[in-house]
Amino acid sequence: MSETALKPDTGLDPKRWKALVFIALAQLMVVLDATIVNIALPTAQQDLGISDGNRQWVITAYALAFGGLLLFGGRIADLWGRKRTFVTGLIGFAVASALGGAANGEAMMLIARAAQGVFGALLAPAALSLLAVMFTDAKERAKAFGIYGAIAGGGGAVGLILGGVLTEYLNWRWTFFVNIPFAIVAALGAYFVIREPAGGRNRSPLDIPGVLLSTLGLVALVYGFTRAESDGWSDSVTIGMFVASVVLLAAFVAVEAKVKHPLLPLRVITDRNRGGVYLSLGLAVIAMFGLFLFLTYYLQIVKGYSPVMTGFAFLPMIVGMITGSTQIGARLMTRVAPRLLMGPGFLVAGLGMLLLTQMEIDSSYPLLILPAQLLLGLGMGTAFMPAMSLATIGVEPRDAGVASAMVNTSQQVGGAIGTALLNTIAASATTAYIADHAAGASNQQLLQSQAMVEGYTSAIWWAVGILALSAAIAFTFITTKAQGSTPVASGGGEKGAEEEIQVPVMAH
Repeated sequence: MSETALKPDTGLDPKRWKALVFIALAQLMVVLDATIVNIALPTAQQDLGISDGNRQWVITAYALAFGGLLLFGGRIADLWGRKRTFVTGLIGFAVASALGGAANGEAMMLIARAAQGVFGALLAPAALSLLAVMFTDAKERAKAFGIYGAIAGGGGAVGLILGGVLTEYLNWRWTFFVNIPFAIVAALGAYFVIREPAGGRNRSPLDIPGVLLSTLGLVALVYGFTRAESDGWSDSVTIGMFVASVVLLAAFVAVEAKVKHPLLPLRVITDRNRGGVYLSLGLAVIAMFGLFLFLTYYLQIVKGYSPVMTGFAFLPMIVGMITGSTQIGARLMTRVAPRLLMGPGFLVAGLGMLLLTQMEIDSSYPLLILPAQLLLGLGMGTAFMPAMSLATIGVEPRDAGVASAMVNTSQQVGGAIGTALLNTIAASATTAYIADHAAGASNQQLLQSQAMVEGYTSAIWWAVGILALSAAIAFTFITTKAQGSTPVASGGGEKGAEEEIQVPVMAH
């Protein structure tokens, strides 16, 4: 039997574990990039002469391109081949990163960030869908998705550490250049090791109206939340973006229901289990992104930590995520129903978030921040792992790319909403605290710090509520049983919720 095809008796690729190393490396690079630039941004802004008004575009250009093009990227992976799309995405990401590191002005930097987003939108769904079609044995799939889930959840915190180290000891440009060796190693490894299963492509003509409507609708949605953060919720452009987003995405759904070869077959999202995963995961990411933001500000501004110290302060969360994903989620996934991992996982993370509502100016890191982060990491790692796997189980191979893209889309949109929504709540609470206490305050600096902490804890209370809602959705919507250990053929999205996803499969 040639290695280029799957063995018909087991469906297992002999090089799948080597392939996982390179897929995980690529995923780590994409997730790192979402946070690594944040720490470097103040220095880069100063060096390149970027105005305060345009500074947000360094983050927004990436988010808009990445979030807007994910569904298109997933469909390209199904059409063009996941391995080819994956390698192309890696090479493009490396070139865009080199451009960003060498940027000599604002325009060059923004072009580089948008290009990173474009190639990231090719790379991310291709990576997840490759895992989905290569790992079809339940126990192996659990291990593979445990590793992937740990990276997807913990990579953002790793980005904070790496960003701090590179900015403090080298130069902000290395937060871009560091992607290049990642991308080259992953691309070479993928080229020589990955053997994509035959018969999994979707060669239907591209749904151009669907591409345009989904891209414009998602860009309008992400930009609306970004704009709300900087210009307020009542800003006319913010409102216009939200209205445009609703109209465009509604038109997208109407088109997808009628066209012969849709960009996003509605069977992918109308399945009760997958719909529950996309919704609960998106909400959980809202809470997580808000936390990264506030904890970074709290440690650096209120506690006076350096960028490197701030990065390392996130280590307990990373340890918790890796433990939850690889030791709890992966070990129990074949024996316990996904909702009994996801629901409690979100609740444990909510408990960690609840501890952080007790933050004060002089809160102890070992007694409060550290245990809260461990709980958050354990809970999120345990929940993310089955969620990542369940989102692509039972999907027809030709839909694996768009199903994977929907996971990334829910995370990306959740991140944009989380940053804007929770930041707005925090800013309002801070302003209200200063207004109430300004008259009797003798130390303005202390008042400012107290007001900031009040803002953070107010927003974190909302995050607790959002995680509770995520848990409720997981318990209610996700009805599939434990993902047992024998691969069987499945047609995917047409079956009932109880019947469909008993075991992980990719039929060929």
